[in-house]
Amino acid sequence: MSVSKLSIVPLPHPNILLPGSRITLPVNNQVGEALVALIEESDALPVVAAVPVASDTNLTALAECGTAARILRLVRPPGRHSRQSYLLTLHGLTRVRLLTPFALDTDNGFVPWDVQYMPNAKKLPSRKAVDTFKQSALRLLDRLGQDSGQQTRRDGYHKISAMLEDITDARAAWMADILVGTVNASFADKLAILTTTDVEARLTLAAEVFSKLASISEVSSKIASQVEESVYRQQKEHFLRQQLAVIHKELQALSGLPGNLVNGQGSSELDDDEQHEADDLADLKRRIEAMEPGSEERKMGVREWRRLKRIPQGSVENGVIRSYLEWLTAIPWPNSTLDVPRKIIDRSFLTAAREQLDSDHFGLEKIKKRLIEYLAVVRLKEMNAERERLVAASAISPKVEERKEQVVTKHDTSKEDEAKVPHPVSAPRLVRKSVKGPILLFVGPPGTGKTSLGQSIAKALDRPFQRISLGGVRDEGEIRGHRRTYVASGPGLIVQAMRKAGRCDPVLLLHIDKVGGSNFHGDPSAALLEVLDPEQNHTFNDHYINVPVDLSQVLFICTANSLETISGPLLDRCEIVQLSGYTYDEKMHIARRFLLPKQLNANGMDANRVQVTEPALMTIATQYTREAGVRSLERAVGAVVRYKAVEWAEHVDMQENKGTEGAGMRKPYSPTVEESELEAILGIARWDAEEREREERRGVVYGLVVMGQGEGGILPVETIVVPGSGRLKLTGSLGEVIKESGEIALSWVKTHAYDLCITDSRAHDPLKVPELIDIHLHLPAGAQKKDGPSAGIAMVCAFVSLLTGARVPTNIAMTGEITLRGRVTPVGGIKEKVLGAHRAQITKVILPWANRKDVEHDVAQEIRHVMEFVFVRTVNEALEAAFGKNTLGWRNGLGPLLLESRL
Repeated sequence: MSVSKLSIVPLPHPNILLPGSRITLPVNNQVGEALVALIEESDALPVVAAVPVASDTNLTALAECGTAARILRLVRPPGRHSRQSYLLTLHGLTRVRLLTPFALDTDNGFVPWDVQYMPNAKKLPSRKAVDTFKQSALRLLDRLGQDSGQQTRRDGYHKISAMLEDITDARAAWMADILVGTVNASFADKLAILTTTDVEARLTLAAEVFSKLASISEVSSKIASQVEESVYRQQKEHFLRQQLAVIHKELQALSGLPGNLVNGQGSSELDDDEQHEADDLADLKRRIEAMEPGSEERKMGVREWRRLKRIPQGSVENGVIRSYLEWLTAIPWPNSTLDVPRKIIDRSFLTAAREQLDSDHFGLEKIKKRLIEYLAVVRLKEMNAERERLVAASAISPKVEERKEQVVTKHDTSKEDEAKVPHPVSAPRLVRKSVKGPILLFVGPPGTGKTSLGQSIAKALDRPFQRISLGGVRDEGEIRGHRRTYVASGPGLIVQAMRKAGRCDPVLLLHIDKVGGSNFHGDPSAALLEVLDPEQNHTFNDHYINVPVDLSQVLFICTANSLETISGPLLDRCEIVQLSGYTYDEKMHIARRFLLPKQLNANGMDANRVQVTEPALMTIATQYTREAGVRSLERAVGAVVRYKAVEWAEHVDMQENKGTEGAGMRKPYSPTVEESELEAILGIARWDAEEREREERRGVVYGLVVMGQGEGGILPVETIVVPGSGRLKLTGSLGEVIKESGEIALSWVKTHAYDLCITDSRAHDPLKVPELIDIHLHLPAGAQKKDGPSAGIAMVCAFVSLLTGARVPTNIAMTGEITLRGRVTPVGGIKEKVLGAHRAQITKVILPWANRKDVEHDVAQEIRHVMEFVFVRTVNEALEAAFGKNTLGWRNGLGPLLLESRL
């Protein structure tokens, strides 16, 4: 093998020149001028090294092997300064190998390089390899001749076949190079042929390439024939159906039937039942064929379709099977066509999500922060799953080509039975991996924006949104579906929501706090465990569908007003996000930005016709609505807008009827709504009476509570002294825990009665000395159940106020539990209670010392600025904060002494 220096001519991807073949390609002006100079310097046609580019990803690296090629033709572009490329024609001579790697330099692109000639081996190939090569080549040439539409091409393929049969064993490798360079082989196959120097190995490789190309050609031809036949059949069927419809119209017109057919207005959608029946069945068949081959749902659909074709059309079983097939084909099953939405992959996804949340909701900063974290995790997991799917797809594609080669056609599919559903050869199922995110559970009072937060998440993810209300559901079949053996059976609410969404990755909002308990119909809460468990819901079993439904790509968001009615295992699968309520400042912004424009649009008004002043809006929020959410506020704002709508309508009527009697007596229309007009519009303020009743009284203290719907508020603790026998009477629908708090509070007061100057001796009982009395403690609104460990210090303050005569100001409220030794223990629901106190215009709140972090983390900054928080560790500190310093007369000025023992 000799070494020589040849000029390198790079062949752009995917061009390859094999020995014995010719190629014509454009070259730039710089390379063309260099070639002209080389031709002028040489006496004969010069030889260059035609080396292909190694890959389409790196266009600067050339392959290690090339072909020594003779320049047959170089066409100069017309004009001296023409920008057109030269056309170069090369004829391949023999293989060459670059002694050192060559990187394409775009500045010159034509460089002399050391190359090594690789002539064919003198050893003749075996007879078996030559015969296999000839058989594969003849099969391919015959296939190409059949597929060619031109007679001249067919004659050329026949001549090559005749020449191939007479070729000697020594010339077989030369013929392989020519044929591989002529047929439409892939770049990888041509490069493999070029780099193979062994003659027998090259013939074997060429035989494999020809066999693969012949198989692909046969499959492509068969598919094209089937598509053409199917299109012809559909066109023929459509033509016949149109003729049948025209015949029906003419027959109905001749029979004198009334209706739009006789008037020539077209047919009704209720007519021609046979045609619609055939269309529906054809649509069912198409949807079954569109399912993933080999999947469970496809197997079930094919089996039920065959049963449907065997059962008479008028049978009851026929209708049951058809309804099942309609449901089965309407469910969005996962398949390889499900791609990641472009909205998630965009770099501006999180920025757009923040803007979406801010535009839909005001405040709720901690909630928004958690949702942004949630969306960021979803985005990262989606991108990782998409990257893995693309890698898997690139690894699977060569296997798909091998499967296509192994397809053996046994019979003509046009002669198959109508009920036969074909199984085409396709790629293996590439299902996008599920994104197992947390199940968010929004807990809060009504009207705080739980449902709208779910809608905002769906908008940010660009997914369909469906809401499922499970309130009052007492049957497990409502979730899992009813089996087909029952009358009027159907799928559950989960499958119905997925059908409405139309995609297998929607956002489903579930209201789970009002689900019915366990009964003879099953336990709906237990059925939800499989739905919400990321480790189980990829094979959710609906009793009606009876095929595993993949719910792993569904984003579930749950809402609840209270956690008390939710079972423990179901609660364990959810991440709780608390929505406590809005402050007055937030309510003002929400009313101005969202509620007022919404009501104006709903009632046919605009911002120029209705203008609510800030004092009026604040009065509506404080005196007419006092709730955690904004629904009552929206209703009040809607009432104001409707009142102004009536005034505007009357004003417009007056303007149109200026000449009528009494029209000039009406006052002109004013779009502004003042605070003084609210009583005429909304009636008497709902909360005004309670504010007047809040005055300092002996034995009355205001505590903080959390109501049944999660709303915070204040609750007066009332005590009075009545003649009796020294006992404590508790009323107000109190639970066992709060009754125990009353007993503990009275015991603490009795223990420290001497220190508080209530009695003259430590041995005296304040309820028996100097006279026998009873203390009656009552919590108003007796129809409401009250329980919980949070009223201890309020009861102590009430007892101390009753027995000493000192009074607690009405702007002070408190919460916290006590022990017998006078320690104040923490309680829950701090944010709800503080918001309720703020709505009730409380300015000072007494809380346990252990709850100070709850205030710092959960309570808004504007509330902490307008309210005073006192954190106490002992009852002594709580009494001092409630009554004021030096208000209570402690003996010896030492304060309460904890009596540990008499020993």
